[in-house]
Amino acid sequence: MTSQAAEGPEPVVASRRSKITPEREQEYFDAVLVQIRECGYDALTMEGVAASARCSKSTLYRQWKTKPQFVAAALRANRRARFAVDTGSLGGDLRAAARATGESSGRDTQLMQALGHAAMQDPELQQALREAIVEPELAAYREMIRRAVERGEVAADHPALEYVPAQMMGVLRVRPVLEGRYADPEYLVEFVEAAVLPALGVT
Repeated sequence: MTSQAAEGPEPVVASRRSKITPEREQEYFDAVLVQIRECGYDALTMEGVAASARCSKSTLYRQWKTKPQFVAAALRANRRARFAVDTGSLGGDLRAAARATGESSGRDTQLMQALGHAAMQDPELQQALREAIVEPELAAYREMIRRAVERGEVAADHPALEYVPAQMMGVLRVRPVLEGRYADPEYLVEFVEAAVLPALGVT
C-alpha cells in the first residue's frame, strides 16, 4: 500500500464489508498506527498490516478501499480523550497539562511527524489527525483559559492567551528537531514556567 491504488488486492466486491468484531477491528487499527510510528506513512502497506494482524490483505481492502481511508479510520478509533485538569489556578493547570502531555509526547510526536506531509495532501487524513490528537488538546487548553479568565487571573483580551495552545503543542514537535529528544514532562513543565506563564503575566 505504498500508494492509494498501487499494490491492489486480489479481486473483491468493493461495496461488501466483511463482518469483524470491534475487538478484531481494533487490532487492525493498532497494527496500522504501530507501523506508521516505526516505518512512516509512505512505507506503510496493507501487506505489512495484514502480516502483523494475521489476516488477509483482501480482508483489509474489503473494509477500507484506500490507504488514507484505513489510516483515517484508525486515527478516529484511537481518538485521544481530552485530559481533564482543574487545579484551581492557570499556573497549576498548565503545569499539570504539561505533565500529562509529556507522558504521551513520544507516541504522539512520532505519529504527527510520520503523517505530517501525507495529511497536508489528503483532506480526510488531515481532518482525522486533527480529530484524534489536535482538537482534544485544543479544547482542554481553551477550557483552562476560560476558567482563568472567569477567576480574574488574566484579562480576557490578553494578547498572549491566543498563543498558549500553539506554544504548548508546538514545543512538542520542535524539541526533537532542535535537540534530538522528545519533550518529556520535566521539560514541558520547565517550558511552562520559563516561557508560557511569564508571557501571560502569571506567577
